[in-house]
Amino acid sequence: MGAGIAQVAAVAGRTVLIADAVPGAAARAVDGIRERVKAQVARGRLTVDPDALDITAVDTADSLADCAVVIEAVIEDLAVKRALFAELEAVVADDTILASNTSSISPTALAAGLAHPERLVGLHFFNPVPAMKLVEVISGLATAPAVAAAAADLATAWGKTVVRSTATPGFIVNRIARPFYAEAWRLYEEHAAVPQNIDAVLTGGGGFRMGPFALMDLIGHDVNEAVTRSVWAAFGYDPRFAPALAQRALVEAGWLGRKAGRGVYPADGAPAPTPAQPAVSPKVVIEHASRTDDGEREPGPLRALLDRAGVATVSGDRDDTFAGLPDGLIELPSGAFLAQCEGATATSLSAAFERPVIVADRVLDPASARAIAIAPSDGCPPAALAEATGLLQAAGLDVYVIEDTPGLIVARTVAMLANLAADALAGRVASEPDIDTAMRLGVNYPLGPLAWARQWGIGPVLRILDSLDNWYRDGHYRPSPLLRRAALAQRGPAAGESLLPRQGHSGRY
Repeated sequence: MGAGIAQVAAVAGRTVLIADAVPGAAARAVDGIRERVKAQVARGRLTVDPDALDITAVDTADSLADCAVVIEAVIEDLAVKRALFAELEAVVADDTILASNTSSISPTALAAGLAHPERLVGLHFFNPVPAMKLVEVISGLATAPAVAAAAADLATAWGKTVVRSTATPGFIVNRIARPFYAEAWRLYEEHAAVPQNIDAVLTGGGGFRMGPFALMDLIGHDVNEAVTRSVWAAFGYDPRFAPALAQRALVEAGWLGRKAGRGVYPADGAPAPTPAQPAVSPKVVIEHASRTDDGEREPGPLRALLDRAGVATVSGDRDDTFAGLPDGLIELPSGAFLAQCEGATATSLSAAFERPVIVADRVLDPASARAIAIAPSDGCPPAALAEATGLLQAAGLDVYVIEDTPGLIVARTVAMLANLAADALAGRVASEPDIDTAMRLGVNYPLGPLAWARQWGIGPVLRILDSLDNWYRDGHYRPSPLLRRAALAQRGPAAGESLLPRQGHSGRY
C-alpha cells in the first residue's frame, strides 16, 4: 500500500520520500515503482518518464523533517501507529499534515496524545492504489476542517475521487459492505443454496462483478473476518455486523483462500454452478396487477421478464382477496402463483392464498439479467415449479431453485446494503452522493445502495427488511429509522431526491 501511494504521488509530479523500518525495503520500493511505471508506459497507459520521477528512499524519520505531508501505511495496530506519529511530530514542522492510510482505526484515537491532534487526518486508499480511484478522507474529532480539505485536494490532484467521512467504525466502505458477505454466509449456514450458486445469482442477477465467496477467497478469510469482527466490536456487538461461524471455521482451519491454496473453493477454482434443468414454458399466463386511478392496468413487476420470455399475458382481476399481498402476481396454468420477492417466504404466501406459490428474486436489470433465484412453497407440486422455471428460462435466465428463505439472495443483500447505507446517512457519516460513490468505486458495486433503494422504491426495500426482521427476530434485519421515515413521507424514489428529511418546518402541525 505504501509503495502504491508513493507511486501515485510521484506520477502526479510530487517530490516523494519513502521510509521503511525494514533495512533496504524503501530502496526496493523505489526500484519497484520505477519498474512498474516503465511497464505502464510501455503499454501506453502512462506518458511520464520513469527515470525523471522525483522519488527517493530515506533511512530515518528525521529525513522527513521538511515534508508538507507524511502518510503512514504501517501495520493496522493502534499502538504502533500512535508511536510512529509521536516520532514524526517531534521532527516535522507544526503545519505538516499527518495522514493515516488506516482502513479501520479511528483518526480520533490515532491523534490522541499528539501535541497538534488537529493536523491528523485519515487518508484511506484502496488496493491496488494505482488502479483504484477511490480515497476516503476521514475527519477525526480533532481534525481541523482545513486539514481535511487540504488532504482531499491533494488526493484529487493525484487523480483520485474523494469521499468525505467522519471517524466511525469502518468509515464508509468497510461499514456498509458487510451485508454483501454476511447475507451470503447466512444463506450458506441455513443450507439455502451452495456457494457457487449464490455467487452466480449475485453476479448474473444482481450485477455484482464478483460473488461474495469468490471475493472472500481472493481477499483472504483472515483479513475479511478480521474486518467484520473489528466493525462488530466497534458497534458494541450489534447483530447486524456479527461474524459468521462458518468463516471462523475456515480461518481456524487455515483455509484462508487463494493465498493458502483453498478457502470456500478448492485451489483449482469454484465448482460450476448448478442451475435448474430445462423446463417447458407456459404459453399464456394471467397477470393480477393493480389499476391506476384512471382504471388502467399497470404492468406488474415481472412484466419485463414475461415480455422477454415472449409469454402472452391475460389481465386478471385483483380484488380484495389480494389486499396486502404482492402486486403483479402471475397465475400459472397449474393455478400456482409466481410472485416477485418482497421479503415474505413462498410458504407464508401460500398459506394466505391457499395455493402453491413460487417467489422470484429481484434482479438489477430485467433486460440484461442472466440469472435468477426462485423458491417454491413447501409442498409445491413439481409441475408448478417446472412452469415457473420454464417461464424464466424462456427469458434467457439461468434459474437457481433454492430453499424457501425470506428475501432470497439479491433482494435481501441489496436491502441490507441500503439499510446500512441509510443508517450511515442518518448519522451524517457521509453525504448521500459520497456513500453511493464510495460503494461503486471502492467495491465495484453496479449501483450505490441508496440509488438502488430509490430504483426499487423505499417501500419495497422496507417491506423486505420488515419481513426478514419479523422472520428472524434477532435484530440483524431491523430497518433503519430513516428508511421508515422516508417511506412514510414518500421521499426517495425520485432520482436526486434525498432520503434525509427536509430541514426546517413551518411550525404548523
